[in-house]
Amino acid sequence: MLIIISDLHLTDGTCGQSISPAAFRLFVDRLRELVQRASHRKGGRYHPLEEVNIVLLGDILDVQHSTLWLKHKDGAPTSIRPWSEVHEPEFIRTVDEITEDILKHNERSIRLLKNLTTTGAFLSLPPANREGQPARFALRSVPVRVNLYYMVGNHDWFYHLSGKEFERIRDKVRQALGLANPPGPFPHQSFELTPLDTTLQAHGVYAQHGDLYDDFNYDHRYGRDHAALGDAFAVEVINRFPVRVEEEMKDAIPPALVTALRELVNVRPALAAPLWISGQLQQNNVELSIQKRLKAIWNDLGSDFLKNPFVREYDRLLKLDVVDGLEALFGLTSVISFEDLNKLVLWIRKRFWREGLTLAQHALREKAFLNKTAQYIVYGHSHHHEVVPLDYVRTASGMSSQMYLNSGTWHTYFDLAIHKPKEQKFIPYQVLSYLVFYREDEHQGRRYETWSSSFAE
Repeated sequence: MLIIISDLHLTDGTCGQSISPAAFRLFVDRLRELVQRASHRKGGRYHPLEEVNIVLLGDILDVQHSTLWLKHKDGAPTSIRPWSEVHEPEFIRTVDEITEDILKHNERSIRLLKNLTTTGAFLSLPPANREGQPARFALRSVPVRVNLYYMVGNHDWFYHLSGKEFERIRDKVRQALGLANPPGPFPHQSFELTPLDTTLQAHGVYAQHGDLYDDFNYDHRYGRDHAALGDAFAVEVINRFPVRVEEEMKDAIPPALVTALRELVNVRPALAAPLWISGQLQQNNVELSIQKRLKAIWNDLGSDFLKNPFVREYDRLLKLDVVDGLEALFGLTSVISFEDLNKLVLWIRKRFWREGLTLAQHALREKAFLNKTAQYIVYGHSHHHEVVPLDYVRTASGMSSQMYLNSGTWHTYFDLAIHKPKEQKFIPYQVLSYLVFYREDEHQGRRYETWSSSFAE
């Protein structure tokens, strides 16, 4: 049995909150049930499952969203950014500190995942009796081995970097999560780790994070060992804005507003950030003069962001690009109505921003789809759980379907309500989705399942 999870976005707590440990407890309980059902084979025979493979398909630890890219814990500013030289000691120190803080901040949730990899501790099954059914009274149980693999995406690409310094950081992640990944960079694509690739192929699955098809978050010129424009937007705008507001206006605004602004990392779509800010100002009854100061800070950050040499590199001469869209966003924030701003946000998102949009069309161009070596093409990244039929083809064993599936996310959402969006109403809830694939006669011959749920606390 194979389970694929992506986009947990566990943070260090300085830029919004991670999904609660309750989601992990729900998953563990559900996993016990899945293992039991998978042990019932075709024809009604029961044979205990021996192994479960869980693939964490990128954006698991969110290194990108941390204020440690802006200043150290002692308050000293730093010039290190995700696009700095990756082998600089200060860069390595920053990634290391963020990683340690993420692991500490999410210790309860991470412990639940690691416990699964302790053979027999959390997952075990009754043996089969002589009739091929679960034994009702058994002196022993059959332990189920769990192999937990980590693949990287665009928020945790730092674990793909080579070098002994990054190996030391990865060791901390391996130990904390109980990973099956051997020494070496965590893979971005499955062919980089043979045991993982073999496992996916055995279940008829081709899987990758999906950031390859998002030009905002992946730069094809440099590959996955390099920052992209999305890193700059996250660090210099989304991460920085609450910090600047608190530094300059802490005594002038209610504490609830500062806390709310830190949740910008969880706003969807991300380009709706100005609407979230305006909505929070209204909900907290912030007087107009204070609102103007806040908008001035936002505009200053936007101006600095657009002047950043790393950002300017993405501005193509005589070509409408994402930088032009961002220039429009920042330039018009303070002078147009919220209704018109919402229209602008939706246009920019559709024209330039792949986040939240389907990636299904890219599955049709995957080699594993074209040569029919995979029945299931799986991405994460978009946070949009999907099941899309691709084709129905003839194979050596008969007719078979090919499907695109997106693993969705485990995340806290503040989602923009579609009714009267100019009123900036954001609805909070938590979401978790995952995919399950079966081999041969597991679960009485079932091939796959998808699970998606939401809850609010």
